[in-house]
Amino acid sequence: MIAGLLALAAAGHFFTLGVNAGELQPTSAFLWAHAARAGPVKVEVARDAGFRRIVVGRTARALASADDTVHIRVGGLLPGRHYFYRFVHGNERSMVGRFQTAPQPARATTVRFAFSGDADATPAPGTHTPFYNHFEVYARMAAEHNDFNIDLGDTIYSDSEVPNTPVAVTLAAKRAKYRLNLSLPALQRLRAATGLYSHWDDHEFVNDFSREENGDAIYAAGVRAFRDYAPVTYTSSDGLYRTFRWGRNLELFLLDERSFRSAKATAGGVCNGPNGSPDLAPTAPQPVRNAFAALIPSLRNPPPPGCVERITDPSRTMLGARQYDRFTSAIAKANVTFKVVVNEVPIQQFYALPYDRWEGYAAEREKLLRFLQATVSNVVFLTTDTHATMINDARLQTLELGGPVDSGITEVVTGPVATMTFAKEIDGAVGSSGAGILISGLFFKPAPPRGVGMRCVSPDTYSYGEVVVTTSRLTITPKDAQGQPVKDVTGQPCEPVVIQAH
Repeated sequence: MIAGLLALAAAGHFFTLGVNAGELQPTSAFLWAHAARAGPVKVEVARDAGFRRIVVGRTARALASADDTVHIRVGGLLPGRHYFYRFVHGNERSMVGRFQTAPQPARATTVRFAFSGDADATPAPGTHTPFYNHFEVYARMAAEHNDFNIDLGDTIYSDSEVPNTPVAVTLAAKRAKYRLNLSLPALQRLRAATGLYSHWDDHEFVNDFSREENGDAIYAAGVRAFRDYAPVTYTSSDGLYRTFRWGRNLELFLLDERSFRSAKATAGGVCNGPNGSPDLAPTAPQPVRNAFAALIPSLRNPPPPGCVERITDPSRTMLGARQYDRFTSAIAKANVTFKVVVNEVPIQQFYALPYDRWEGYAAEREKLLRFLQATVSNVVFLTTDTHATMINDARLQTLELGGPVDSGITEVVTGPVATMTFAKEIDGAVGSSGAGILISGLFFKPAPPRGVGMRCVSPDTYSYGEVVVTTSRLTITPKDAQGQPVKDVTGQPCEPVVIQAH
């Protein structure tokens, strides 16, 4: 922490908004900085914090076309080594960043990382103070001294939930959102502390985004701004789908669930109820809907005609055919102990407003889970998006006729960093303060058939997941903004998730 603050203080005024190292491989990394103006800068990579053993010294450019950001890939590095880097312009130097290259593929080594997402630095109306918080979750992630971290989706909020905030639709407005988030020291500290894999979700574009519904113009602006402010690998054919291997024990599979998905089932209003809003739980069996009708009267009526049929339509896709085939082929062939699917939207079942999640693409969801269940061992989903901690088996079914059918694959949902929590969003959706906590306790926590039976549900906590991977086990500990175990809706700490290799 002290070293990070000193690095911040030492940084000159030419390099603003910190530094970042991404796309970490055994012999390379992708480095980023933001400059005060366009022009040439020097990049230095060293084995020591004092830069006495410089191993890379190259010239890069801050580009006006990229909002004065600098991107440079550096190679020729050694696997599994710590490096320090900085950017230099005349007498001014950036803050010092640090990263570790991935170990050699055959090396069995313990790997530590954290993940979270959903961060909005938009100020309270009429102030310069962030409406939610100062990104304390990011600061705690940096303090874990991990090998790398993952910033998983909604890295800005183009359409902030802060009242009276205009939607950022243009490229210029989205770039301004990134600069706003990066003005907070906690995010700069996270990005400089170690390597960071960055990934998008919907709010880099607009809420619940799909290209079919929202168009290519806003997609292009979102992609461009994201790539300006994060060192990532993107292609038009594969989007942001990537894989990264960390020795013999771990491979990451980062899925792009925005670039190729079909329109949501709500398109055209087919799932709208009499009030003009989408049905709150169209796939929940009617007895379950009836049990909650006293709290939400609209559930007394069956879902709108055609809604469930569209949700279960096998022609609809979350990943697109090319990405689905590439991902399933790669994970089936992965010669590593643990396969971690970095997942933008939840794949477990919890029925409430399923449209933007995997539940809203039910046929492909079942197809993927059955494939993984039959073909791949030691898989786990790590997810954000829902603004809550939710841990459960990614079941094939839960409340449907015949009862629960486990896939044997665990999903851990964490976050948010700084936005409206799930509990507060449910309060707003049903118009009742405290409804989010109540529903979580009455429906998400109890075991089937009374409820979904989540192992942990914490709907009102800013949080992250701390992950430790060894040769024999993968452990995920949900932590809050103070680095303490997240407390379940029952008031008890959520137990760490432990997956034993088999």
